[in-house]
Amino acid sequence: MTNAFYYIAPLDITTNEEKYWKHQKFLAELEKIPDFKVVLCTLRKHENKDGTFGFDVKGDDVYLANDMLVGAYENLYDTAILVSGDEDFVPVINTLKRLNKKTENAFFTKTSSKKLRKLCNKVINLSIILDKIKLVK
Repeated sequence: MTNAFYYIAPLDITTNEEKYWKHQKFLAELEKIPDFKVVLCTLRKHENKDGTFGFDVKGDDVYLANDMLVGAYENLYDTAILVSGDEDFVPVINTLKRLNKKTENAFFTKTSSKKLRKLCNKVINLSIILDKIKLVK
């Protein structure tokens, strides 16, 4: 069995209501996929120096790391596939390796940590295969 987890924050409805509802519809469709779990995090709004607003997703890395570690300790999987290039996950990958879990890293070239890639049993550069990925309806 394969399980997938998607860590995301709902958009801010006050910024763009139409975009917010499209995103809600997208998340609802994801929830219908068997063995696919949407993990909702917090969206933090902040004002930039120029008066515009920006947003940060908060908690996603911690939720992901926690789920990877809990799953490993509870022996819920053999292989963890991390779709991120964030070097902050290096300690998690080290722990998974100590627990004899295989680790794979899927990443985009511009956001990839060489240190993270070197730790994993297998890596896949998504930038190379992006043009081969097609949306199936």
